[in-house]
Amino acid sequence: RIVDLPDPVGADIESRVMPNGLRLSRRRIPIGVLGVIYEARPNVTIDIATLSLKTGNAVILRGGKETLRSNLALVAVIQAALKKVGFAESAVQYIDDPDRALVAQMLRLDAYIDMIIPRGGAGLHRLCREESSIPVITGGIGICHVYVDETADLENAVDIIENAKVQRPSVCNALDTLLVHPSVAAELLPQVARRLAMNDVELRACDSALTILQRNGHGATITTAGPDDFDQEWLSLILGVKVVEGLEDAIAHIYAHSTEHSDSILTNDWHNATRFMDAINSSAVFVNASTRFNDGGQFGLGAEVAVSTQKLHARGPMGLDELTTYKWVCIGDGHIRK
Repeated sequence: RIVDLPDPVGADIESRVMPNGLRLSRRRIPIGVLGVIYEARPNVTIDIATLSLKTGNAVILRGGKETLRSNLALVAVIQAALKKVGFAESAVQYIDDPDRALVAQMLRLDAYIDMIIPRGGAGLHRLCREESSIPVITGGIGICHVYVDETADLENAVDIIENAKVQRPSVCNALDTLLVHPSVAAELLPQVARRLAMNDVELRACDSALTILQRNGHGATITTAGPDDFDQEWLSLILGVKVVEGLEDAIAHIYAHSTEHSDSILTNDWHNATRFMDAINSSAVFVNASTRFNDGGQFGLGAEVAVSTQKLHARGPMGLDELTTYKWVCIGDGHIRK
């Protein structure tokens, strides 16, 4: 898929002719050397190497100890392929020692590495932000919300909520908190509980949601939400549930608890949809769709290096364009500045 995508390097982002006749453009170029630190999931090795090579970047990879031998085998294949077509094998390198001390050393190699991208838990992201002398693109920590308003199609809502929570619960774009308008809570919540009980999902409910759920036989495990439960990225079969007063209350809750990763509104009111899209500043905002779509492959990027929740340079799934920077190109005809 990545092979078939256009090569961004050398493309002009914009161009114009200035009043004095100078031709000015911004042209995409590689960032340089990427340092990517990630945990488990050896498919990431292939995703990152492929995206890096397509954009003319070299990459130094450091995976987790759990998949060391798989990653070494994959990198050996990549390097053999590079050698076969006349590329430098060192364009893709792998740190084959799982010693954590090497990560701290890597984060200080600002003379050799141009950007650090961590993929892992909150601890890894915090370490990179605090210890790195190299610019860091952080993301991948998702406290993701779905808000169901009073006009939503409840049958569709149950399907979307189920997909967002259980299709792959251990990833960053999986649903963590369900917010529900009070006028539909009594009808929707038992349906959601019944469906999620089939997948062994535990519900952590606010008082209002708990009262509704305790009146119905649905088979789901329900507990009272604790003071920190709405600040959790569950990465498991647990879902926070809260009845909110309306759209503005839902937005306020997301402001207070979101990591600006993926948030969705389920509605048939375009005014509410527009207000939600304008107000929520997450890397991806959805209307009547599962948060699970915040993904490079699903967005047509071929793959992704990470999902950035930062506001500088890259935002959302980081595909080919996000692994480039740009330079200004200025073409004149004997021009001098007066």
